[in-house]
Amino acid sequence: MTRWYALDEADAGFLDTAPHVFRYEMHYDATPEQVWESLQSDESLAAWGNTIGSLTWTSPRPFGVGTTREVGTGPIRVRERFFRWDEGSGYSFWVYEANAGLFRRFAEDYRVEPEGDGTRFTWVIALEPARALRLPFKVLAPLVKAGFGRPAADGQKYFATR
Repeated sequence: MTRWYALDEADAGFLDTAPHVFRYEMHYDATPEQVWESLQSDESLAAWGNTIGSLTWTSPRPFGVGTTREVGTGPIRVRERFFRWDEGSGYSFWVYEANAGLFRRFAEDYRVEPEGDGTRFTWVIALEPARALRLPFKVLAPLVKAGFGRPAADGQKYFATR
């Protein structure tokens, strides 16, 4: 049986004040409607590449504030709860449980905006590592940022082939 670790709640303010905030901005060759449709699809970011191994919405449609889902990347699985849902333009969530005790708090924000003939996708990841991992995260932050950024880059390739 999987052991789940509870994380402290995070909100919009945490996206600016977290010890580690990683920001990714990408241009996608797709309309904002296409990107939004993909983000809220059954597969969501898992369709963009192999970085996200599994994604299951655990709330019924229509999605909105309070929606939950479970996401897996390699051996790590997290359960997310949405605290912002702006239909067509973005959403934010915090991780409320993870199967590994890596984080104290973790939140993400996705923004979809028109940009020329495509879409500007802005993704912010905010995290506070568990106490014992603070120093390693500080030292490894550039590698952690690169790893977390792979799905955004996967999205660029995904939409370029559509």
